[in-house]
Amino acid sequence: MIRAEAFDDQKGKGRNMTQRTTTILAALVVATMTLAAQAKDVSVASLPPSVTKTVPTCGNMKVPAATKQIKVTFSKQMKDKSWSFVQDSKDSFPEIIGKPKYLADGRTCVINVKLKPKKTYVIWLNSQKFQNFKDTSGKPAIPYLLTFQTQ
Repeated sequence: MIRAEAFDDQKGKGRNMTQRTTTILAALVVATMTLAAQAKDVSVASLPPSVTKTVPTCGNMKVPAATKQIKVTFSKQMKDKSWSFVQDSKDSFPEIIGKPKYLADGRTCVINVKLKPKKTYVIWLNSQKFQNFKDTSGKPAIPYLLTFQTQ
């Protein structure tokens, strides 16, 4: 009550404040409804693929230097013969042997490598410039930084 009287004493400013509050609340309701409508359109099929698993695991600091393969599993079926293993630097990139291939599941890409002991490896799976890991509909995978260290 005191607050209402104070607004009335300021020549109708209370009514203006109420109108602004109502306008802001209406805008928030519309924005929320719009986001809810957009959320209904979201599906696994509509989103880009993402890395769900790597072998060796990212951040592993005890990878045996005798490891012969790097495996990357994606959230969706991937386009065959399409990949981007991207160097951060020549020194931190493994020696690649042969060509990558996808396993029968269509989601796991395997690449044969030769690793050296006591070395840190850094591999981008897609990057801003190279985006050839793509799902079967052609959507590029979200870039993923794989790092690990050998014993």
